[in-house]
Amino acid sequence: MFSQSQQTPRVVPAPSNSATEKQSRPPPARTLPVRNTLFSAKTACALWYEAFQHILPYYVAVHLAFFVTIYFSSLFLLKDFSSQSLHLSTLWQLWARKDAGHFRFIALYGYTDWWRTAFFPLYPLLERSLLSVLHNPYVAGLFISNSAGLLMLVVLYRLVNEDFGHEQAMRTVLYLSIFPTAFFLAAAYNESLFILLSLLSFYCMRRGLWWRAGLFGCLASLTRSAGLLLLLPFVYEYLRQHQFRLRMIRFDSLSGLLIAAGTALFSVFCSIRFHDALAFSHAQTVIWSRQLRFPGEGMLLALQAIKTIGLLSFLALHNLLDLGADLFILALLLLSLLGPWRMSRTLLSYSLYGFVNYLFFQLFPVINPFPLTSIPRFMLELFPAFIVLAALGKHTIIHVNYIMISCALLFLLLTLFLTGHWFT
Repeated sequence: MFSQSQQTPRVVPAPSNSATEKQSRPPPARTLPVRNTLFSAKTACALWYEAFQHILPYYVAVHLAFFVTIYFSSLFLLKDFSSQSLHLSTLWQLWARKDAGHFRFIALYGYTDWWRTAFFPLYPLLERSLLSVLHNPYVAGLFISNSAGLLMLVVLYRLVNEDFGHEQAMRTVLYLSIFPTAFFLAAAYNESLFILLSLLSFYCMRRGLWWRAGLFGCLASLTRSAGLLLLLPFVYEYLRQHQFRLRMIRFDSLSGLLIAAGTALFSVFCSIRFHDALAFSHAQTVIWSRQLRFPGEGMLLALQAIKTIGLLSFLALHNLLDLGADLFILALLLLSLLGPWRMSRTLLSYSLYGFVNYLFFQLFPVINPFPLTSIPRFMLELFPAFIVLAALGKHTIIHVNYIMISCALLFLLLTLFLTGHWFT
């Protein structure tokens, strides 16, 4: 910090000569904002580049581990002592599983069937836009996901660093990167794109950049239906930054409507194309058997399924994975409101966003023996939970145990995914 005497510039009397006086005059006031803007832009670029440098080693290390896992997963496709050799394209074709096929179809042919509206349009539109360059929708999807994943970690670091500090930001990035389902951030799924757009919207909210927050929220709600839930932290942040006084609300509050605009636009498309404005919601019910239930009922159904046969059955093991991820994230979100890890009033939007998303996912369990299907993947979107985990991670025993257990599950589930076994 500078003292007052250091901050006050020394005043030098101006010469009496009129020509000299004209030369020594300061530039007009209107030029100062330009200088400040340029300085601010350079500073901002430097901060973003610094964030990139911090997260890049983690990103590279995780992706190298993914590559090793992909390469040696080929052993599961070859018989023992076989002389067969697989084509190198196998290394990326192994990622073409499950939802990646739906995005590929939409990118190539559009929404030919009403039930495909369960997959929101921004991700397949980006795939289609890259076809002229990459020629393969799967490769385009992998490029989008991995590029978005890198940017996502940069934004996550900046957000957490500015609100919680460098050490917690680094652990947050690490813990999210090695969560057991983090490989979906590298697969041709829309997870990494959605989390990137959500983080950008949240980052802009925290800094009062309302129109940008609304724009990124609009793109997020064009990527996944859960993007609409950004409205709650937007409203809270806007009111908090305006001292919860109605008379301080300005025109820029309307930028929150942009968040809803993404879902509204897709709804209009569904109405025109299939005469059903909620086709994307009805598809989840009819095709994927997701039904509105009381929160927590999915957990109870999973427990019942686990007890049906035995702890080492296919049914029990998959339900244990789903239930374990569900309860783990719930515990972290509860800690954001309790004890020494609770969020302050100025940070409460993190908890609000985490809980409203968590509740949304609990409302629609799958009515089959695997009621929490896809829940471990959806938990990646709840970045506030990983911020709390990073606060706990300052204790070595928690830090080491999480890394060991999570990495073991991550590469087990990745191997199952790559070799065609069912896990979503």
